[in-house]
Amino acid sequence: MKMNFNQTIGGILLAFVSFVGFTSCSEDFPKNVESDKYTDLKSIKIVNAGPLGNEVLEGKINENTKTITFPRLDTLTDFSKVVFEAVTSEGAKLEKDTIAIPFQSGDASKDIFLKVVNSPRFKEYKAVIRFDVPVFGADFGKPTYYDYSSNPMANPAYSAFSGQLVRGSGFDGKHVLVISRGAPGIHLLSVEDLKNNQIKPIAVNSTGITGGTYTQNMGAQVNGRTYVASLSTAATSPLKLYYWENPANAPQVIANINVGSIAGAGARHGDNFSIGLDANGNGYAFFISAGTQVMRLKIENYKNVTETVAFNTVATYGQWSFYNRIGNTENFLVTGHDKVISVANNAGGVSYSMGASSIPVHSGDPRIIEFNGERYLLVVTVPRGGTAVDAVMRVYNITKGANIIDALTAFEQGDKKAVFEFSISGNANTAPGTQSGFHIVKNAQGKDEKLMIYGATTDAGFTIVEFPVNVLED
Repeated sequence: MKMNFNQTIGGILLAFVSFVGFTSCSEDFPKNVESDKYTDLKSIKIVNAGPLGNEVLEGKINENTKTITFPRLDTLTDFSKVVFEAVTSEGAKLEKDTIAIPFQSGDASKDIFLKVVNSPRFKEYKAVIRFDVPVFGADFGKPTYYDYSSNPMANPAYSAFSGQLVRGSGFDGKHVLVISRGAPGIHLLSVEDLKNNQIKPIAVNSTGITGGTYTQNMGAQVNGRTYVASLSTAATSPLKLYYWENPANAPQVIANINVGSIAGAGARHGDNFSIGLDANGNGYAFFISAGTQVMRLKIENYKNVTETVAFNTVATYGQWSFYNRIGNTENFLVTGHDKVISVANNAGGVSYSMGASSIPVHSGDPRIIEFNGERYLLVVTVPRGGTAVDAVMRVYNITKGANIIDALTAFEQGDKKAVFEFSISGNANTAPGTQSGFHIVKNAQGKDEKLMIYGATTDAGFTIVEFPVNVLED
């Protein structure tokens, strides 16, 4: 067949345009390769689990998420060659049916990827390999909230927390202590009532509470006992500490301190109050002044103040500061609203300080919690202003390490992520009295059953969050 010149050129141009159009579209919109080679995974199992390598574990396939879960593997399994047996579509197979799983002591699970191939097609599945190991700590994925803060998720903020009248509060698992400079006065709220969305203030007898710039400002709730401190802003203004075993009775004055008579004491005390007592009521209470001075009270049997001394700290921690005992040890966590957390002794000597960027630098009222075999750091950020405008409860896992310094060192070398956080307030406050607290509920056998944490700040209210223990689940 003969073709004239114009037909030949036209055909070449049409072919070129078609080729360019085809390649351009194929680059922009890749198309699936048609094939009858299917890669369906119909069933899968591990056939050599257990110490003798003779246990069979059937996997559950979620085709929507391309995920496979297996019953927990005995840690005596030979993880260097775990054998998988699969039923697939005709002609397909696992790319590898024997895989080494990188198990290390302490691992709870590992994710591995299995590929079903039937050339030219393949399909990948994520296999979640869980190990039959003890689990510890709290299940932070299952919180129960009893929220009376400015967070909009639940109840409104407790009304007493307004007008900057509440600077101090406390928590011991049974009651919330609210210390108001205004009409509500000092009162308790039953945690059981709060769990039922009920506010029923229990008045605390204030007979005989006198003196100070403010007669009542800070305090704490410790093992069913109530402590309230006055605010002293001058050497001539008394610093008093009151004590109740029964809120219906008049308080005992367990400390009436002439601040000017304490060598090395600062001029202002009572903006903060930290107390750490053991089960017998023995330990210390601290008032940190506006400067570097700290006043330390030694307390015995909950109500006997046997020593009052002052010492200096290495930094000016300021009004919104904390000096919290670590368990029943002689170590303490000390910090201010704009200072890093340090480990100190009871006389101000610092043995370790966290990095300024490890956690928010305005993390306040730090507490160490030992629960169900794990160790946590609880903080509530102090919303003083500037870059610190929120009050957020955060919990960090600091289990690794033989002691608190080892634990914080290991934590700072890791990802430094919180295992739980909850916002109490997103607003700054010029007088942000901020508190944390925790309580451990034990079962009839004395084992840890629930962890309760508490956070509060001025004008924002408070929140209680409860977590169950971690348990193995299939």
